[in-house]
Amino acid sequence: MLKFKLEDCDVNFLMDFVRKGRKNARELTRARILLLANEQKRGIDIAKTLGVCRNTVLTIKKRYAEEGLQSALKDKPRPGQPIKYNEKQIAEVIALACTPCPDGRKRWSLTLLCEELRKKEGFETIGKESIRLILKENKTKP
Repeated sequence: MLKFKLEDCDVNFLMDFVRKGRKNARELTRARILLLANEQKRGIDIAKTLGVCRNTVLTIKKRYAEEGLQSALKDKPRPGQPIKYNEKQIAEVIALACTPCPDGRKRWSLTLLCEELRKKEGFETIGKESIRLILKENKTKP
């Protein structure tokens, strides 16, 4: 079994990290994995103590050794559909929703916003759900 050893500054950082402030549960678990591994606990014992899979312990230790402390604590980017609309386009959607509604209408609806945006370049395929999500994320109510 290889000896796992954290640097002293990393141990101090992790001790403070675990004790102070509000943190993500996954990050706290990873910090605890590293601290227990530094005490030369076995992977299976760490896994049982923290209620994680043994492979998780091995992965976190490996990421610390190869990429450093911050990489071991943080989530890796997850795969998924790429973002369809950039910040400028999102701002356009919000700006349109904040303008006065067309004549004969009391307020903007998602359908009306969708029809209006599809007339603009870059929004040919935008749907009501995309508009709803953009407005929801920005706490905008047309």
